[in-house]
Amino acid sequence: MYETVNYELRENVAVIELNRPDALNALSRQLTSDLTAAIEKASADRARCVLLTAAGRAFCSGGDLREMQLMWEQEGRIEAFLEAPLEALHNLISSIAESPIPFLAAVGGVCAGAGTNVALACDLVIAAEGSKFNEAFVKIGLSPDCGGSFFLPRAVGTKLAAELLMTGDTITAERAAEIGMINRVVPADKLGEESIALATKLSLGPTAAIARVKKMLNATFSNDLSAQLELEHELQIESGRSGDFKEGVQAFFEKRMPDFKGD
Repeated sequence: MYETVNYELRENVAVIELNRPDALNALSRQLTSDLTAAIEKASADRARCVLLTAAGRAFCSGGDLREMQLMWEQEGRIEAFLEAPLEALHNLISSIAESPIPFLAAVGGVCAGAGTNVALACDLVIAAEGSKFNEAFVKIGLSPDCGGSFFLPRAVGTKLAAELLMTGDTITAERAAEIGMINRVVPADKLGEESIALATKLSLGPTAAIARVKKMLNATFSNDLSAQLELEHELQIESGRSGDFKEGVQAFFEKRMPDFKGD
């Protein structure tokens, strides 16, 4: 279906696999386009969770520097890659962060630069033991893109974010979990099993309510307390009108697991 991405709908989980293993899943224009299209398909398929994975020994090594060099040679301007292709990448990041669908990234191996920020754009991140993360932009004289300056300080605080963004240093998955950059680390041979289990758990939940949680979290650093309380009030009323709320209350009193429909 796609040149650089594998897509599979498993029950209510859309599994999207980056599939440029020979290029360490570097973010080429084609991969950006395919990934954007796959996310649109997940929405059209009414997926209740998206699991973002990758083939090979890297989750994503960042922007495709070979493609960048080729564009430089063709157009005579090194910054050409940072115009329309970067705009497409940023649209991709927005589509992940602003989607009502919960996104889970399962990271194995190298996760660098823009690849790190694709993972951070997801709501939850699981990483395999031995995986490594960096914000390597400064290593080639660039400032961050793909939301690194937005997601990282919100996850780890400004001081740690400044250190990671200004040095480009690589950290282990264990360190990333310790500082709150990712959610958890699992044995490498359990990454697939653990990530699909969590994605399935999310997909079986009240996903409309989860979408409202995501909306609240996206607003929390720009709202003051009064505005956030008002948003909580508004969105909880929406949730209270849902079939899932009625099912959840009924299941509670009947002492059984709720059968949420995601409405």
